[in-house]
Amino acid sequence: MADVKRVYTFGNKAAEGNGKMRELLGGKGANLAEMNLIGIPVPPGFTITTEVCTEYYAHGKDKVIELLRPEVERAVKHIEQLTNMRFGDKTMPLLVSVRSGARASMPGMMDTILNLGMNDVAVEAVAKRTGNPRFAWDSYRRFVQMYGDVVLGMKPQTKEDHDPFEVLIEEQKAKRGVKQDTELTTDDLKELVAAFKAAVKKQTGEDFPADPWDQLWGAVCAVFGSWMNERAILYRKLNNIPAEWGTAVSVQAMVFGNMGENSATGVAFSRDAATGENIFNGEYLINAQGEDVVAGIRTPQQITVEGSKRWAKAQNISEEERRAKYPSLEEVMPAVYKELDEIQHHLEKYFTDMQDIEFTIQDGKLWFVTARTKDVWQELLQNQRFEATSWWPGHGWLILRGRAGLDDRALDEMREAGWKHLEHLGEHYEGPNDPTLVFFSVEDPEAFICNHDEWVPVEL
Repeated sequence: MADVKRVYTFGNKAAEGNGKMRELLGGKGANLAEMNLIGIPVPPGFTITTEVCTEYYAHGKDKVIELLRPEVERAVKHIEQLTNMRFGDKTMPLLVSVRSGARASMPGMMDTILNLGMNDVAVEAVAKRTGNPRFAWDSYRRFVQMYGDVVLGMKPQTKEDHDPFEVLIEEQKAKRGVKQDTELTTDDLKELVAAFKAAVKKQTGEDFPADPWDQLWGAVCAVFGSWMNERAILYRKLNNIPAEWGTAVSVQAMVFGNMGENSATGVAFSRDAATGENIFNGEYLINAQGEDVVAGIRTPQQITVEGSKRWAKAQNISEEERRAKYPSLEEVMPAVYKELDEIQHHLEKYFTDMQDIEFTIQDGKLWFVTARTKDVWQELLQNQRFEATSWWPGHGWLILRGRAGLDDRALDEMREAGWKHLEHLGEHYEGPNDPTLVFFSVEDPEAFICNHDEWVPVEL
């Protein structure tokens, strides 16, 4: 057991793993390694293999930590060397993110933990080093909240449960008479951190962990523990994912989208996920981090000018208001957008399929946090039920539901008709019989036009 390699490092355009090692590194870990190898700007880090997840359930938490400790300590030193920061240091503290990554996509099974390594000493060091105390305390607040939710079990279990951290945030905003999280001051955030820690103590009976290594081991084991929670077990059953596959854990140096107006975070797709058209699209937020884009707390903005104008039209927002309040990333940071656009083209061409991208802009520098290849065919093989959504101007959202008919990857006449209908396919495929191009029929179809108030069935 001691001779088995359990940790694979990556960073600075080098990696111990590669994109073919999905079974061992999970989809996320394999992609992070491969992106380094082809020169994509990715924060350095390491991946703990899926095999360790199996060991976790066979031997228990303490034994797995014992087995992992030497390799993880070496891997952390690897990040330190590339970032010139030190994990647990009092002046230049290294902060990391922790993410899960099974070989098959399992969205929502394990939430990301950001800013791990924060404590009362580190927050002051970050504030001094950056000259931005608000950013430091905002990062500390986010870490306590994420760690409390994911590792300490304080996340609401039902829709009726209230998130104790969100309740405290709303109370603080009400007390200060503000509407947005970004309007809270440094002092407000300090109060929130203290209130969050008190909530942890009240609910768990334990103080919030201050030691970065305790935090890291807690997060790693929480990822492995999530593999066998009820939600994950049900998801695997529905999608025919074997339990023995396990999940990997990826740890990366933090990059920050919440450092001010020259920083941002976002998600993007190399193609329109609703139509398959070769249109780069996505959403971003200035001065934000991680889950902010999808959390619904602030209205995310579109990446491209075209996407922004489409969104504004659908929302009945004038062009003047759009430019003033909801400008695209292409307009706000044209140089960064150009780099992002060029890299997404490179990624799709390299991986020969649609890319699902998460990115961070830290003080004007673009970083790719992760990129996933959307293998729709494999997803349909696992679960043939699907739902497609498209905006129908003048009517609302058109929702199509049904079961994918996958026999022979579609009949010849369907392939010919699809090829003629979707005029942009020729940019990436050789013709209607290209083996990488998948068409499928829709069995038992249902269609609806929907708005905020109702779903109206469409006769097919």
